[in-house]
Amino acid sequence: MTGACRASGPFTGASALALCLLLTACALSARRAPPLPQHAPPPAPVPPPPQGIESIPDAVPRLEPRSAHGNPPFYDVLGRRYFVLAAADGYLERGVASWYGPTFHGGNTSSGEPYDMYGMSAAHKTLPLPTYARVTNLRNGRSVVVRINDRGPFVANRLIDLSYTAAAKLDMIHEGTTLVEVRALTPDAPDELTRSAQSPPPSLYVQAGAFADPRNAQHVLERLHAAGLASAFILSPLEGKSRLYRVRLGPVGSVAEFDQLAARLAALGIPDARLALD
Repeated sequence: MTGACRASGPFTGASALALCLLLTACALSARRAPPLPQHAPPPAPVPPPPQGIESIPDAVPRLEPRSAHGNPPFYDVLGRRYFVLAAADGYLERGVASWYGPTFHGGNTSSGEPYDMYGMSAAHKTLPLPTYARVTNLRNGRSVVVRINDRGPFVANRLIDLSYTAAAKLDMIHEGTTLVEVRALTPDAPDELTRSAQSPPPSLYVQAGAFADPRNAQHVLERLHAAGLASAFILSPLEGKSRLYRVRLGPVGSVAEFDQLAARLAALGIPDARLALD
């Protein structure tokens, strides 16, 4: 973070300085860190977009070593600690995507590579750098493959920050955010589109918790109903799949609805709400 990098935990002396330098690139955008100091040079002019932005190919997964930068065991940003995953295998999460563009074009990413708003890249808080992932817009079924080489976004419950081109191909530029599924890809392994990429879009819910004991799920449900969240319900275990009783709210149809429910859950002491399919 420009002018505000902060390390804590087992890092002291030279190691703390190293971690601080490593995380400097986390400040690519105003949504991640304080603005640049006034003595910073103005950003370089942004080149015009290439013709036919929709025709820019997706990132192609390939075997790469972990980046020498941006992969500490953990790091702290804005008072919160994030633990970098040891591997991306099997990662699948749903949440809110945002995008970043001209203000940060040409600046350094957390991996040390320059940010190219016309490339197919993204930022994520905990996946190893680099990681290839398929990102699916759950509102329209559009899907792209990006190479994650940056950290962020560190705002609210945003899950991933996409390059301008990736966002354009998902048709989310105008809204700025959308509900997405992020699935890590393994090079040379089959990349099968999930049901999330099909049309019509699936029903989406906010998951407040999952419990092996149905009594715990019932207790949470009663708390939510008492707080006026009448859409909460319990989804019983599915035969041959999960053995958990999942407490969900919804359905939700927009980022605004998801943010509103997530904020109300956080106020009730239920943080880190997740987006779930029907």
